[in-house]
Amino acid sequence: MSDSTGTFDPQAPLRVGLIGYGLAGSVFHAPMIAATDGLVLDTVSTAHPERQAQARAEHPQVTTVDTPEAVLDRAADLDLIVLATPNKTHVPLATAALEAGVPVVVDKPLAATAAEAEKLAALADDRGLLLSVFQNRRWDNDFRTVRKLIEDGALGDVQRFESRFERWRPQPKGGWRESGDPAEIGGLLYDLGSHLADQALTLFGPVVSVYAESDVRRPGAAADDDTFLALTHASGVRSHLWMSATTAQLGPRFRVLGSSAGYVKYGLDPQEAALRAGLRPGTDDADGADWGVEPESDWGRLGAGESPQTGGGDPVPTLAGDYPAYYAAVERALREGGQPPVTATEAAAALRVLEAAKLSAAEGRTVRIEAAA
Repeated sequence: MSDSTGTFDPQAPLRVGLIGYGLAGSVFHAPMIAATDGLVLDTVSTAHPERQAQARAEHPQVTTVDTPEAVLDRAADLDLIVLATPNKTHVPLATAALEAGVPVVVDKPLAATAAEAEKLAALADDRGLLLSVFQNRRWDNDFRTVRKLIEDGALGDVQRFESRFERWRPQPKGGWRESGDPAEIGGLLYDLGSHLADQALTLFGPVVSVYAESDVRRPGAAADDDTFLALTHASGVRSHLWMSATTAQLGPRFRVLGSSAGYVKYGLDPQEAALRAGLRPGTDDADGADWGVEPESDWGRLGAGESPQTGGGDPVPTLAGDYPAYYAAVERALREGGQPPVTATEAAAALRVLEAAKLSAAEGRTVRIEAAA
């Protein structure tokens, strides 16, 4: 816990309040917080009695409360507040936490607009507080591998980056994520698109133009469930991004094409499935593999002029996925200062892309993005 000067006792764990214990809170945030040296999950807020019982069973040391306000009332005893709540609550709850003097981690998307994200960033800067966005997919095994291949020059100059989050879910689940109410900030563009845009920007820098196609295809669905983005980066790289709940045959997770070679990777990082199954960092999976490690049969392939589907190219060992690295970096930033692993400014840049995509799809045209001031 920090003292009146804003410094932390190096011997004491930092106390974390978690608001929300649905999928994001219980499967992603709470386990990562609990696995991080120097952090302790102190308080969990959820209005559902069964989720409160679940939180206490999974983390016996926690105090459970009914409302976000009850967590904010404990601000003086907390060193970090994490928001794993519906999208429409992110801005008001983050604002309240920062105004209460507590650093904040917010699940993606940070806000509905870049302007709202920039306003939160300014508030955090004014208060001298950490504000970060949980973009865990930067620590997916396949993305880490793509990033290393690019950094090592294994592809030559990258020309086109193709990235997909595709699913086959022909029946809508309902709930706020599939709501057509703009206030809910639902739909795949802001859900999976938040990850896809962030990854593209992380690899290739600012985007200068966006073309998008967005559809609502499933009967009973009210928000976009089949969306495509074509981004042109200032560097000249083109990123093609797909997000869909209606894909009967799944494409590669990544296809990255360069001047000397290409890399193709199918499948998904194993960490989410492990977390959903109740496994935790520091444990092996059911087959005895280390955390975040996938079998050789799932490795991507690197080559030129051949199809990976017929064995062309060379298998590339996939780096281990590392979701725990996010909260380890947050803990370091809180104690030592410096930038968090994902900044609000980076989140605002991704939101500018999503806003441009929404406009492009609505008007059927390519949208230019002006350089941020």
